[in-house]
Amino acid sequence: MNDIKRLPDAEQEVMQALWECEAPATRADIEKYLFVNHPMAQTTLLTLLTRLSERGFITIEKVGRKSYYRPCVSRDDYLVSRSRSFFEKLCGGNISAFANALCSGGLSKEELTQLREMLERDSL
Repeated sequence: MNDIKRLPDAEQEVMQALWECEAPATRADIEKYLFVNHPMAQTTLLTLLTRLSERGFITIEKVGRKSYYRPCVSRDDYLVSRSRSFFEKLCGGNISAFANALCSGGLSKEELTQLREMLERDSL
């Protein structure tokens, strides 16, 4: 799944919330996660869920008057795709530019040490 398109910020927030929920999730389940970091009106959430369904990121199953939402794209697949896109588009595929961006971009020494250890253990 290397060609997963980037989601607009609001849709990405909804996907983050859905990934946190146990599938299938209801609108109320998703709202619980959104309330903490990104509260939004119920109508806005429903619109974003419809858009995500149209884009193939989620499925919507209606049971009576309730709708259940299930991700079609995993968090890991989305992260892999977006990371690859970032690396290729913004860093030109240049590993030095990417590493410099990480180091200059505010990663703490502890985070850089953790990354180095993960690379050395080949646990990535």
